[in-house]
Amino acid sequence: MSQQNIPIALKIEAVLYLKGQSLSLIEIAEYIGCDRHTIEEGIIELMDNYARRESALEIVETEGSYGLQLRADFQDLVQTLIPVELGVGSLRTLAAIALNSPILQTDLINLRGSSAYPHVAELVELGFIRKKKDPNSRSYSLQVTSKFHQYFQIDELPIEQQKIKEREI
Repeated sequence: MSQQNIPIALKIEAVLYLKGQSLSLIEIAEYIGCDRHTIEEGIIELMDNYARRESALEIVETEGSYGLQLRADFQDLVQTLIPVELGVGSLRTLAAIALNSPILQTDLINLRGSSAYPHVAELVELGFIRKKKDPNSRSYSLQVTSKFHQYFQIDELPIEQQKIKEREI
């Protein structure tokens, strides 16, 4: 099968597999070299393909980006085969981020001290938190990812429920 004859959904699947992280439609389009609309159609086709067949993998959308990941049914297997070893400091930093998510990195440092900087780097690398530039400050916004929720088997944190209720009032 030549490169030109490969269906777009298969190209998207290959990109998501090779990158190993969630990507926006624009990022996927740049890697494949086509327009966003074509990628949207390909993503829908790929998601439909995974939904129809028995597979350990699935395509998930999170905040406008798409990723290839193991279905939740297999998380016990992941923890058995690939246990994450976090030190006490990193776990405490992760807990602070989870309970205050999203939190500015400057606020986290005020809470945990400067030793939290390497913890943040480790947690980003492991995929438990997302770090992005905060548009309203010179700091970064930190928040837990879907991997955090899946790995620790936490659907929703009680504090998140409280924040949602407070916003509704």
